[in-house]
Amino acid sequence: MTTDAALPPRLQLRGITKRYPAVLANDHIDLTVGVGEIHALLGENGAGKSTLMKIVYGVTRPDEGIIVWEGKAVSIASPAEARRLGIGMVFQHFSLFETLTVAENIALAMDEKIKPALLAPRIREVSEKYGLPVDPNRLTHSMSVGERQRVEIVRCLLQSPRLLIMDEPTSVLTPQSVLKLFETLRRLASEGVSILYISHKLDEIRALCDTATVLRGGRLSGTAVPRDESNASLARLMVGSDLTACQLQPREPGEIELELTNLSLTTRDPFGTRLQDLNLRVRGGEIVGIAGVSGNGQKELLAALSGETLVGEINRSHAGMIRLCGQPAGLLNPAQRRGLGLGFVPEERLGRGAVPAMTLAENALLTGASGGSSTGMLRYGMVQQKAARAFAKATIEQFKVKCGGESSIASSLSGGNLQKFIVGRETRLKPKVMVVAQPTWGVDVGAALLIRQALIDLRDQGVALLVISEELDELFMICDRIAVINQGRLSPTMPSAELTIEQIGVLMSATSMAGHADETVTGEPVDVAA
Repeated sequence: MTTDAALPPRLQLRGITKRYPAVLANDHIDLTVGVGEIHALLGENGAGKSTLMKIVYGVTRPDEGIIVWEGKAVSIASPAEARRLGIGMVFQHFSLFETLTVAENIALAMDEKIKPALLAPRIREVSEKYGLPVDPNRLTHSMSVGERQRVEIVRCLLQSPRLLIMDEPTSVLTPQSVLKLFETLRRLASEGVSILYISHKLDEIRALCDTATVLRGGRLSGTAVPRDESNASLARLMVGSDLTACQLQPREPGEIELELTNLSLTTRDPFGTRLQDLNLRVRGGEIVGIAGVSGNGQKELLAALSGETLVGEINRSHAGMIRLCGQPAGLLNPAQRRGLGLGFVPEERLGRGAVPAMTLAENALLTGASGGSSTGMLRYGMVQQKAARAFAKATIEQFKVKCGGESSIASSLSGGNLQKFIVGRETRLKPKVMVVAQPTWGVDVGAALLIRQALIDLRDQGVALLVISEELDELFMICDRIAVINQGRLSPTMPSAELTIEQIGVLMSATSMAGHADETVTGEPVDVAA
């Protein structure tokens, strides 16, 4: 941290309060950020962190309180005013137009009028300098979540902010990219840029941040120097109690419930990844994890598994490349696959995991209706609203979702609470096979443990689970076996107990992988460094 004692703090918040009809989001919050300080803001999902940062960035107006910027009281009425002051923000939920290129999206967000073609060289320069490579001419809709996160970060860095607010910036970045980002943030801090950093990754907070402010239930819970704390003590400040670690006990898996056999799939997307000869078997009562750098075929694999892409559409003989619960599934649409017992949690919460403008009860109905009479939400072809509300309410209670009830609009929930609801909804539908992408992206430490334990509980009930995640620690915590996807190819799976994060990292960054078969079926040893 580089500070000058003669300079006033970069930002001071005094008594900031924000009320909504169903919740008191911020209750008289005080916070001070010095010049060149990297300041963490911690708290559970729904603790009020994002609301507070939206107030600083001018998205939301406070009901009470004062904002002091570099020693002067200010009223920030809009993001444009915040940017003029020198405040930039990287949001947890992206604000990108799907049909525009990277350069066009960034040009729209810039206060200065500049043509995308002229902006493209600056985008390349900044993205390469900060180790966040993006192609300025690429269409946004073709990009994975991790790649879109890079665009948001580069967009903000192009504006040369004096205060940079980062809301979960590393949620979908690789470990290597995280280290590069940290180098960038430390360099910015040394040049006098102040950084407000929101993250649920406590290891990151302790490694990067100078100080931390902790919120709980919309109120100030305490402050800390992260490097002097442990993960456990920081978590205790956040949730008010000690957390219980996930328990993954050894068990003998059952029959094969999800099987990929030489799955190859071309893509119409010129920036997409072609899947090449993927072989994988997931048995009932086990969790298989797939690691990989974002953009290596995860999006295409998920679309093939969910039924959004029909593998057998062009060649019906390929329908058996995907087998679900013993049945060829390559020609089955998403609803038909759900009828066989598939549960699915996509990486994008809003838009794919939940319809933003619908209530939680209505969102429960969207996937719960496929269960027919077993869920009670559909009877004789008629929607049973009472049953849908009861199902959503039970999900909210079981998964500790913080919201105004089953009638809450999905977009009104914090990212972590919506994720808990989506995972809870799919879990309570009692699937035979569960495919989950980025299960704890942007989720606080307590909620992450709850979600991970829910997946382990499904596994212990005999469900076959496939988890695609860029959180390597998470995969090692909950998976029986792990594979790596790289350039559209899948490595052999290996027991997680026989792997290290370093070995997985080698496979993630390798230019090619020699083997593609699921060799754990034969029990043959695999040289993961090959």
